[in-house]
Amino acid sequence: MAGPSGGFRVICLLYLLVSVFCWHYKYSRDRYNNYRIFKGVYTHTLEGKNLYLEYPAEYGDSNHYGPVFSVVVAPFALLPDGAGLLLWNLVNALVFVVSLTLLPLPRSRINLLLLWALLEFANSQHAIQFNPIVAAMIVLTFVAVERGQDWWAGPLIVLGALVKLYPIIGVVFILFSKRKGAFVLSCLVSFVVFFFLPLLITNSGFLVQSYFDWFHSLQHKDVLNKALDSAQDFSVMGIVRRVASDPSIPNMPILLAGGAIFVAPLFLLRNYALPEFRLRVLASALLFVVLFSTGSEHPTYVIAVAGAFLSMLLEEKIFTKTNIALLILLLILTGLGPTDVFPPPVRTGIINRYAMKAWPCLAVWLINAYRMFTSRPLKPAEESAVLSISHHN
Repeated sequence: MAGPSGGFRVICLLYLLVSVFCWHYKYSRDRYNNYRIFKGVYTHTLEGKNLYLEYPAEYGDSNHYGPVFSVVVAPFALLPDGAGLLLWNLVNALVFVVSLTLLPLPRSRINLLLLWALLEFANSQHAIQFNPIVAAMIVLTFVAVERGQDWWAGPLIVLGALVKLYPIIGVVFILFSKRKGAFVLSCLVSFVVFFFLPLLITNSGFLVQSYFDWFHSLQHKDVLNKALDSAQDFSVMGIVRRVASDPSIPNMPILLAGGAIFVAPLFLLRNYALPEFRLRVLASALLFVVLFSTGSEHPTYVIAVAGAFLSMLLEEKIFTKTNIALLILLLILTGLGPTDVFPPPVRTGIINRYAMKAWPCLAVWLINAYRMFTSRPLKPAEESAVLSISHHN
């Protein structure tokens, strides 16, 4: 039987195969619209065209990523589409796998985390998304703080937030930082650098206008997402709106309730020394940014399930009845629910109609919050033992 190292190599091969398969499937059928949108951010920046209008002669839909994405995507956009798309998929896989591998967990549990997350990773790769890297940015921010490398926190948070907002949640990890000054300074310096980075390929007037355009595009998108038949809003707010059949239900009361649940355990300062507690905060952050975003859609959930599976793997006994039930729901309902595995009447009329993709993740998020409240602070000898186990490979 293969040991943890052998199992890890097999899992890495699976991620590679999924990435190459999705590239071949999409490129050979000329079905890579999202990549054309990404490439368009770069070319339109060079041409001084509005980044957030629709360009039906080039692609369907429109861009919703920040102006700095024009520089992020440039190395891919400069290549022919086939090579650029393949490299895009491979980089997403590499960054996602590496980020989870760096978590302070035993190798056997990292292997399970990667294996369980593979289905949702495939969903994101199939849709040609940036979400695996978004998840990785949040995880790597946590890892940087855990390792006392706070200077890396700023670039990860700021670059991620200026592309797709979600990585801003990484600021919560300053609570665990022993070098808070370095953390804050790195964020400030990174903001200046990344905010103006597109000036490498455009002018200041266009850049400033693009940030205003981005803000307005996100506002408009939020309104569209709330429609009951939207392919987005697979969020807690979406669940409430769809179950009540009322698209007018506002976000704010639900966001405030969710924010209170997210923040409340952070007042347990005595538990900050507990590695499990800090990892549960990471899991909660990964889940929160998806569960409470109206922009959450099928391929966004690679971020949330990474947090959900991490939370489950922090249990002393992994394969409890509760965890097995959650695992099945996460793989079938969250992972496969919006896919062709289910016939249209079930997929569209039930699963998507009630945003059921979000339900298992919401259950795990609430259980994780409860676990944080019931954690007990470690004695010095216990903490040393846990840290020793956490860093064992």
